[in-house]
Amino acid sequence: MKNTLLAVAMLFVLGSCASKKKLLTAQKQANEIQIQLDKARADLNDCDSRTAGLNNDLKAKNDELTSKNAKLKELEEQVEFLKKNNNNLLDRMSDLSVISKEGSESIKKSLAMMDAQGTQIRDLNSSIQKKDSLNMALVLNLKRSLADVSDEDVQIEVKKGVVYVSLSDKMLFRSGSSVINTQAESVLSKVAKILNDYKEIEILIEGHTDNVPIATDKVSDNWDLSVLRATSVARTLQKKYGVEPVRMIAGGRGEYLPKVANDSAPNRSLNRRTEIIITPKLDQFFNLYTPNAGK
Repeated sequence: MKNTLLAVAMLFVLGSCASKKKLLTAQKQANEIQIQLDKARADLNDCDSRTAGLNNDLKAKNDELTSKNAKLKELEEQVEFLKKNNNNLLDRMSDLSVISKEGSESIKKSLAMMDAQGTQIRDLNSSIQKKDSLNMALVLNLKRSLADVSDEDVQIEVKKGVVYVSLSDKMLFRSGSSVINTQAESVLSKVAKILNDYKEIEILIEGHTDNVPIATDKVSDNWDLSVLRATSVARTLQKKYGVEPVRMIAGGRGEYLPKVANDSAPNRSLNRRTEIIITPKLDQFFNLYTPNAGK
């Protein structure tokens, strides 16, 4: 009996050990399966991430392909446009190649004429610049020579490209007279010196009066008085100071070209004047407009 119980106990212990061993084995297998499952899940997540990245790359490549296809289409259209233009140019060149000899000569003559006109324009600009420089030199020299003369008696200015020297009648003449005052001769001598230094200029002398009527045994009206005063100045410049008469023109404008309105005594005094107008020789400029001038 005692042996029987011992055998049963042994069998129980052996069975219990076997079950525990199986449990440990199962537990170990379960752990390994869990590890494999976790790894599979990690691999799956990594695969999903890589798939998303590949999808993004694919989208970017598709967008890039679409953009390049659009540029390719634009370039193809430009090539087609250039082909058409090239054909048009070839057609025009074909037309130009049949220009007659007479047409070619006509073109050459037109180009030569344009070149000649360009030369005339350059010459004209050069002459205008020379004239402006001459005017500046004249004004500076005249103002320097007449610096001691009152501005009321002498005014120097450039108008419309020419130099004006305006001499008041109260300095030059007695009222109603065309005889030059002695004190005015020093002013005329200084003006004459400048005029003699510049032989290439011409001189226009104009007499001007106010609108007060005048009539004497020697003067019929303001026309007469203005002309007589202008010729008196010209004669003095010629005979006393050696200005060449061929360079001078004397004339009268009467009361008909006033500087200001003849509505007051001071204004009428301004209008009574003799102007020495200094100009370049006009034939120098006319020659610029005359074909083959001077040849």
